[in-house]
Amino acid sequence: MTGASSGIGRAIAIACAGPGVVLHLGGRNAERLAETAAACTAAGAAARPQSVDVRDRDAMAAWIAGAGPLDLVIANAGISAGTGGRTEPAEQARAIFETNVTGVLNTALPALAAMAAQPPGPEGLRGRIAVIASIAAFVAVPGAPAYCASKSAVQRWAEALDATERRRGIRLHAVCPGYIRTPMTAANQFPMPMLMEAEEAARRTLRGIAAGRIRIAYPFPVYCAARIAGALPPGLRAALFAAAPSKGPLPRVG
Repeated sequence: MTGASSGIGRAIAIACAGPGVVLHLGGRNAERLAETAAACTAAGAAARPQSVDVRDRDAMAAWIAGAGPLDLVIANAGISAGTGGRTEPAEQARAIFETNVTGVLNTALPALAAMAAQPPGPEGLRGRIAVIASIAAFVAVPGAPAYCASKSAVQRWAEALDATERRRGIRLHAVCPGYIRTPMTAANQFPMPMLMEAEEAARRTLRGIAAGRIRIAYPFPVYCAARIAGALPPGLRAALFAAAPSKGPLPRVG
């Protein structure tokens, strides 16, 4: 799992921890990653933390290749920033795409190759890959163009790829959370409807994966609202958002 040092990544790691479970935990903050690993170890798991940057293609490939058999890989690392009503800076847009899209590919593609080489398990399944997208994938929010676009890209990529990869015994899941209470969202100065604790998000994510759902979107009312807003004519949607400008960066919801 990437992005395991805090937020929903940490919560998922701890929720997965237990006797006999081996967890490969990736993140850029070594101190926080060690704390997550310690919590997983206390729950009985064998936690193996690795400081790694998902933007580094070679480092990610080497880490995944050396992990051994893979049952579930979660591409969770992601960043967010909004525009505050201004033009999105070029470097901000590039940074978001490099982490949220390229970072997901650097995680999922070598995992796909590794799983394809594994012998099939029960029901012919070789492994699962979950991509943490966002409910923001379904609506183009003017205040967060790169974030919405990056999450839409990985959500659609995972859902489209599942149709063909399941023939090889590999399943993909697009996880689309709403607002999650994390250090990243703590500084937001605007309403976050149905704000959810990271532990509940982890439970819903893992439950959806276990059920074999391709798209795991929650909470349902926020998901419905995003789908409705996303279906509006672009001009009308932009006008509605302009009438209620964001007072800060849009969070990475998930």
